[in-house]
Amino acid sequence: MIGHALLFAYGCFSLALLFCLYRVVFAPGLSDRVLALDTMAINMIALLTLFGIDKGTTMYFEASLMFAMVGFISTVAYAKFVLRGDIIE
Repeated sequence: MIGHALLFAYGCFSLALLFCLYRVVFAPGLSDRVLALDTMAINMIALLTLFGIDKGTTMYFEASLMFAMVGFISTVAYAKFVLRGDIIE
């Protein structure tokens, strides 16, 4: 039963990644693209976690934690760039 649930979750998060990718390419503004990229990072974290559950190892949980930190830092850098025009003051 867990196998069917994992396949369904893989499909849902993969579809969400495709929708976010469409939004990154065809978004009307920069803030929409930043939000779509942040959502893509969250979906990738979910996919890494699902893959870790599927394989039964904790290595993918650590990788998803690292991906979350990089995603957060990149979102903050994009937001700072949009607000001020530069990242480093």
